[in-house]
Amino acid sequence: MRTVEWDEVKCQIRLIDQRLLPAELRYLSFGTPEEVIWAIREMVVRGAPAIGVTAAYGLALAAQNSSAVTLEALREELQDVAHALVTARPTAVNLRWGVERLMKKVMQEDVTPQELKKTLLHEAHQIAEKDIQVNLRMAKYGAALIEDGDTIIHHCNTGALATVDWGTALGVIRYAHQSGKRVHVLVDETRPRLQGARLTAWELQQYGIPFEIITDNAAGFFLQRGEVNKVFFGGDRMAANGDVANKIGSYMLALAAKDNDVPVYTVVPTSTIDRTLAHGGLIPIEERSPEEVLDIQFQGQNVVPAGAKARNPAFDITPARLLSGIVTEYGVIYPPFDSNLASLFLSHPITIR
Repeated sequence: MRTVEWDEVKCQIRLIDQRLLPAELRYLSFGTPEEVIWAIREMVVRGAPAIGVTAAYGLALAAQNSSAVTLEALREELQDVAHALVTARPTAVNLRWGVERLMKKVMQEDVTPQELKKTLLHEAHQIAEKDIQVNLRMAKYGAALIEDGDTIIHHCNTGALATVDWGTALGVIRYAHQSGKRVHVLVDETRPRLQGARLTAWELQQYGIPFEIITDNAAGFFLQRGEVNKVFFGGDRMAANGDVANKIGSYMLALAAKDNDVPVYTVVPTSTIDRTLAHGGLIPIEERSPEEVLDIQFQGQNVVPAGAKARNPAFDITPARLLSGIVTEYGVIYPPFDSNLASLFLSHPITIR
C-alpha cells in the first residue's frame, strides 16, 4: 500500500484520502500544485515523511505544468511554488527538506527547461523510493528493541499512511510482528483528529496485530499499573539536541512513561532532524482551526456549548531527557543525544542539509 504515487499517464499525484478512513479507502488525484498544497493543508495526506514526498512531487508537478520557455522564467515560477508548499504546514521539517532538495537542482542545473522538468521528476521519484528504504531500515533496528510478548503504547499514526510505505514507529511494530514476535498495542485515540483510533487501528487490522484503543488520558493508568513495556511514537521535527516535536499529547505520554520507568522511543529518519535548531523551543508549532476541537460530536450532538472557544496546537515538544532512544535508519541513538546525534552526522555526512 503506497500512500503517495505518481501517475505517469495523467501526470498527476495520487494520494489516499486519509480523512475518510477507516470507513472508506479512496484515492484522489491532483493535477496542479495548488491542489497539492490544499491536500497537505487539509490533511488529505499527513505524516512528516509522506508530506515531504508529496511536496517534492508537488514541485515537480509545477515544473511539468509550466509553460515557461526560459530557464530563468521556470526558476522564478518554481520559487513561488516552493514558498507556498513550505508554508502549507510549518512544523514538519520533511516538507521543507523535500522542497529544498528539488530547489537545489532548480538553482544549480544549467540545462534547458525541458531537461530540468525531467530532472525534478526523477529527483521526486528518488525521494519516494528512498523513503521506503529508510523506513524499512528503521523498522529492522527498532524491532530489535521489542521483546516477545511486549505491550506497547503507540501515539498518533506513524504507519504506511504517514510515509510512502512501511512507516516509522508503527513500521517498527509491524516488522517485529512479521518477525514472529507477539506484540500487543494500546492505541492512543490521538485527539482531536483521532489519527490513532481511525488510522493506526485500521492499519493494525490490515496487519493482523492485536490492539486495543484507549483514550489519550488513559495512558498513565496503564503505565502506572505496569501493563506497558514500551512507548513508541514518531516525530515531525527534531532539534539538534534530540528534543522532538510530535503530535500533541506525546509530551504528556513521555512524562507518564518516564515516571513509571517505561522506555520511550521516537522513530525518525535523519531527514526529520533539523540541525539548524539547537533545541525544541525553536521549533514552530502549528495551531490548527479551533473547529477541529469545537465540532466534535457525541451521540449526534456537539460536545461543547454554543459560543465556546478553543485552542488547537497540532504538536508539542518532548524534551530529549524523556527519551530512552532515537531510532534512525543508521541505528538506535542513545543519550547523550546532542553529542551522539552530532557524531551520527559526522559518520553520514550525505544526510546533512
